[in-house]
Amino acid sequence: MNAMDVVMTPINKEGHRFVFIFLLASIGLFFLAEPLGWVSLVLTAWCVYFFRDPERVIPDEQGVLISPADGIVSAVVEATPPAELGMGSEPRTRISVFLSVFNVHVNRVPAKGKITGLAYVPGKYLNAAAAEASEENERQLVRMTTEEGHDIAFAQVAGLVARKILCDLEVDQEVERGDRFGLIRFGSRTDIYLDKGQEATVKVGQTMIGGETVIARNK
Repeated sequence: MNAMDVVMTPINKEGHRFVFIFLLASIGLFFLAEPLGWVSLVLTAWCVYFFRDPERVIPDEQGVLISPADGIVSAVVEATPPAELGMGSEPRTRISVFLSVFNVHVNRVPAKGKITGLAYVPGKYLNAAAAEASEENERQLVRMTTEEGHDIAFAQVAGLVARKILCDLEVDQEVERGDRFGLIRFGSRTDIYLDKGQEATVKVGQTMIGGETVIARNK
């Protein structure tokens, strides 16, 4: 992404307040000490970059799940789904995507379907790349039934510097693949738990584009 792309990319509504605060601070610091003003202006530019919300080309292929976030696949493992969602104790394939502070942090729904459960779990702020973050960190859990009838879950997991998870979904809400549903400030991770009859199509270390990259498909 070049500088012009960044300038032209819309900012998510959750970022407007932060950009305004950073900009006011920059103006004030220019009057107090010009070098500090320039530093603050650089931080303002980073804030705009962090809250960017680019349009994405959503795949229309049937029977696929898309990545709920930008980032790097940090794990593809078998894990028990979150107990708070009541999905049983049988292990499922869990794909984790780690987001750095330089990734787009707007999250997207991985499939068309219906939201069937939500659970917020307070917790720690361990490194989001750590395996234990899925069970110990603050997280927002979502359960849904896809249009093909698959029972899946996905989670927004806070990280070392993330202190706010935003989720706009509601139980019984009908959603489309690629819909924006939330955001995590300022560095985090997303997990997605697959159903039987679905298989991961990504590997550890692979780069994800939220809303575009196919992360799993029906067998």
